[in-house]
Amino acid sequence: PLGAAAHPTLCPPAGSRAMSAAEDTEWLRWVTKQFGTIAGEDKEIDLEEFKTALQVKESFFAERFFALFDSDGSGTISLEELLKALSLLVHGNETDKLRFLFQVYDVDGKMMKNRLIRCKVKVKPWGRWVPGSDLLSPNKGSGSIDPDELRVVLGWCLRESAIALPEERLGDLTLALFEAADKDHSGSITFEELREELEAFPEVMENLTISAASWLKPPLKPPVPTERSCRPRYLTRAYWHNHRSKLTFLGGYAALNLLLFTLAALRHAGLSGWLAVARGCGQCLNFNCSFLAALMLRRCLTWLRATPIAKVLPLDQHVQFHQLVGYVVLVLAAVHTGAHVANFSRLARQDGRHALAEYLLSARPGVGGLGGTASQTGLALQGLLVAMLAFSSPCVRRSGHFEVFYWTHLSYISIWTLLILHGPHFWKWFVVPGCLFMLEKVVGLAWRRAGGLRIVEVNLLPSKVTHLVIERPQFFHYKPGDYVYLNIPAIATYEWHPFTISSAPEQQETLWLHIRSLGQWTNKLYEYFQQPEWPSSEPKPLSRSLREKRRRRWVQVGANRAQLLAKAECYIDGPYGTPTRRIFTSEHAVLIGAGIGITPFASILQSIMYRYRRRRQSCPSCHYSWCEDLWDEEMTLRKVDFIWINRDQKHFEWFVSLLTKLEMEQAEQGPGGQFLEMHMYMTSALGKNDMKAIGLQMALDLLAAKEQRDSITGLRTRTQPGRPDWSKVFGKVAEEKKGKVQVFFCGSPALAKVIRGHCEHFGFRFFKENF
Repeated sequence: PLGAAAHPTLCPPAGSRAMSAAEDTEWLRWVTKQFGTIAGEDKEIDLEEFKTALQVKESFFAERFFALFDSDGSGTISLEELLKALSLLVHGNETDKLRFLFQVYDVDGKMMKNRLIRCKVKVKPWGRWVPGSDLLSPNKGSGSIDPDELRVVLGWCLRESAIALPEERLGDLTLALFEAADKDHSGSITFEELREELEAFPEVMENLTISAASWLKPPLKPPVPTERSCRPRYLTRAYWHNHRSKLTFLGGYAALNLLLFTLAALRHAGLSGWLAVARGCGQCLNFNCSFLAALMLRRCLTWLRATPIAKVLPLDQHVQFHQLVGYVVLVLAAVHTGAHVANFSRLARQDGRHALAEYLLSARPGVGGLGGTASQTGLALQGLLVAMLAFSSPCVRRSGHFEVFYWTHLSYISIWTLLILHGPHFWKWFVVPGCLFMLEKVVGLAWRRAGGLRIVEVNLLPSKVTHLVIERPQFFHYKPGDYVYLNIPAIATYEWHPFTISSAPEQQETLWLHIRSLGQWTNKLYEYFQQPEWPSSEPKPLSRSLREKRRRRWVQVGANRAQLLAKAECYIDGPYGTPTRRIFTSEHAVLIGAGIGITPFASILQSIMYRYRRRRQSCPSCHYSWCEDLWDEEMTLRKVDFIWINRDQKHFEWFVSLLTKLEMEQAEQGPGGQFLEMHMYMTSALGKNDMKAIGLQMALDLLAAKEQRDSITGLRTRTQPGRPDWSKVFGKVAEEKKGKVQVFFCGSPALAKVIRGHCEHFGFRFFKENF
């Protein structure tokens, strides 16, 4: 467990959790081997080396572990001391491990005094120990835990889990755990009392049986999709079922290209092999360059989502297919150009009168293209295609140079123009998608010319999320989960960026957008609306002159904000559909949002509750209310599981008020009417299998049960520490048998791969949000 980034580690292999007896023994041998590397020539590990090796966020637990391992109190740990302590924890029984946990919490002596001073904890003399007394050993403790000790340890547990709570809440946590554990009301917790309290938490007792190697292991990176359980199994029935439309489409696309190439090549096979290859690639280019435009007909694709075609075609992956076809075009263009160059080189050698450069750079009748300019327009097309694809790469788009991508991508106008001049038959392929593409552009320009939209309100959240409230156009109709392209000229004149609408369609007056600051444009947006800090309220009375100055400052700040809102006129283009439109036609929907990926589900959850209100019936006599059956053509949902995964506490502020309202709506329904179940996860918090967090999680559970609300979010739903165990989560969903399960995800691609693998294992349909 004593792993260090700068030198060999003493931790078990990445991904290991509970270890077998044989693995424990082997691990102890490996610790012995690595000890010398960490300890150095003195064959001892001091506290600083121990802290570095353990890689904990805060030093408190490293100091406690070190003190308990240092049995002779020498200030260093020898190999003998380390192996003796680890052997006891690895091979010891449940009581041995529980006693070690108790000793971690039994903080007395100098260490307790220093921690109390550092944490600014007010100490009461409990009759057994008074700060400043050095009679007790700093590592052995007194044999019982008093409220001050518990408060200090829980405070460091909170810091280790990156949870920020007011001082009074820390007191509430301490009181909840202390009152529950102090069975005899003696004012301190004994070992037997702690054991009795832990037995009320079966999952904690289960974690105590885990090897000490897992207890003391440094924090591991998030699970990656290389785990065997998460790898896509391409030859399984579940995989093919979940990807049938995509695979069928790719197969048809490849077959069509092969057919077009073969037919065109055969027609010119008698002239030259190089010419046959060039003509075959040219025919494929006619199709693919037109198909590129068809794949970005967002309005047409949104309309198709409401038709039965959406069940056959993979409309959700149209952006990915657009990128794929772009690379295919580049390859076909390179082969097409190379084959023509080889053919021109052959012709130059045969006649001997014209050099290869003349064939490439001079217009020649019979070569092709308008006025024999096929060679020149072809070379220009090749250059434009290379530039467009080079500046369309993710590293360019996400590095703060979006305008480079935007302006080079506008060269599609030049490319299509040159293609019409270059290929005599291209216009036949392009006429339909080209006309539709131009029609969509005209509609978009008409929206803009109709006038900008007023930003009614701006809320800047501490987690660097900009909440925009925009007036809703009169004839703007959208579905839950749809997105729009947003342009704010005050930020960047030509940049349009896609953002999910986080308000429900039933909200008639305004649109909501929640925009997280991740790139150059989004950071500029947040900074643009930032205002000077509001004057802090001072407890002492103010003179008349100071009150007047403060009043003028408030007026000035309000005027500045009003001026910014007046200038921040915005334009939207959309709405455009997403995979989440399928949610209302599901039977059992599992919505998984990671971070700001909650935005499409915020709109959906609000819409669900609006529909519930419309169907609510009430008895005029007893005022009992219930909801009519929701099974209709608009919404066939029987159950919704909403899972929100956040990195830390502050990010829950985005939609905690909305989730609170949803919980209240659910509470008003009878037991049969509650079909929305919420699950909150905070990845920075130490999991329940981490010994450092056992006491904190017990305290949080006890306080949540007492107050009927979670201390982290304020919701009734308890926030779970760490990452979800997807096998358990989906196993529970499968056991409920509420109908066919469809999983909808919005978040990072890495997590999407993990969830997709588990969905295939359970036979669930998986849909990922794509822009």
